[in-house]
Amino acid sequence: MIDVAAIKLRYDAVSPVLDERGRRRFAAAEALTAGWGGIAAVSAATGIARSTIGYGLRELRGAAPDSALGGIRRKGAGRKPLTQTDPTLLSDLERLVDPATRGDPMSPLKWTSKSLRNLAAALCAMGHRVGHDVVGTLLKTLGYSLQGNRKTLEGSSHVDRDAQFQHIARTVKDAITAGQPAISVDTKKKELVGDFKNGGREYRPAGAPEPVRVHDFVDPKLGRAAPYGIYDIADDKGWVSVGIDHDTAAFAVNAIRSWWISMGRDRYAHAHTLTITADGGGSNGSRVRLWKVELQKLADELGLTIAVLHLPPGTSKWNKIEHRLFSFISRNWRGRPLTDYRTIVELIGATTSTAGLTVRCELDENRYPAGIKVSDEDMASLNIIRNEFHGEWNYTIKPQSQKLAR
Repeated sequence: MIDVAAIKLRYDAVSPVLDERGRRRFAAAEALTAGWGGIAAVSAATGIARSTIGYGLRELRGAAPDSALGGIRRKGAGRKPLTQTDPTLLSDLERLVDPATRGDPMSPLKWTSKSLRNLAAALCAMGHRVGHDVVGTLLKTLGYSLQGNRKTLEGSSHVDRDAQFQHIARTVKDAITAGQPAISVDTKKKELVGDFKNGGREYRPAGAPEPVRVHDFVDPKLGRAAPYGIYDIADDKGWVSVGIDHDTAAFAVNAIRSWWISMGRDRYAHAHTLTITADGGGSNGSRVRLWKVELQKLADELGLTIAVLHLPPGTSKWNKIEHRLFSFISRNWRGRPLTDYRTIVELIGATTSTAGLTVRCELDENRYPAGIKVSDEDMASLNIIRNEFHGEWNYTIKPQSQKLAR
């Protein structure tokens, strides 16, 4: 592998004392020593044009006359840059590349791919004399580079979005200050189980990547894994139940139950209220009736009051579990085919962070049928108290025994 940094270091050391011919021949000698790919590497390290390095190589090999480029030009000699001879070139190029920011919504390339050749053709049509290679150089000087799309827009935001975030922050802070458990919950992206490609890379012997299937079709014998996570906000601890069946509200609540039995009740021996922050959709969605019915069963079973706070619509990326737990799991198993459920459980359970995150994981082999209907009568029987501020997002479910006591 060519060490570009070393070439640059050597060039910076000698270039101040070299003339034009010396710099050209130095670059050619470095490219010759480097072998295949040497011209590109030396050009990147020194800023000398590839064509100049190529001519220097021909000089070293005796295939080019010394007189063609051998003379040392006086300062200021040579062809002037296009940006000097054509003063409107840069501004016209910027207007083509980004018409919205340059005040030109009627740019001729508004609906056309902005390739170098299309840009060059449009500039030529405007009266400029420029090729696509020069356009590429000019774009770099302007700070442009090839960019893909990035998923950052969440869609239209709710008018009370910020107020809900503030309400969640206050409630969670009060719970933690009082020594009560506060958790963030969600289902991680479902994963194919089997020797399928998994994004990311890991170190392996050179030339020996782990073979995986070409097509990502579900293996009917293995199916998909549905990891449902619980993140303890105050304790920086995670729990993940890996489901083998449908991602239903019953599965989600059972994951919370498993966390409480395995980790929560020891950490919060004197708890009376469990605060849950969750997305507005999915198996723990604010409109999912079964979610509330299952939480009622959990409250009755554990004797805990359960306070639920849903994130406003279109803000799932702000759920703490996404960047406090799931991101570290994805980083830990990157480039590793999830060949079976044991591999998934072990990889999740081995996830840590430098800040102290630890994770426990368990396979949930229960079956959770989809399509369970919850009647109005079942909903009316819940011991649920809705908050005055967006009761559809913020509500408390108390054990039925407390309802009878009132």
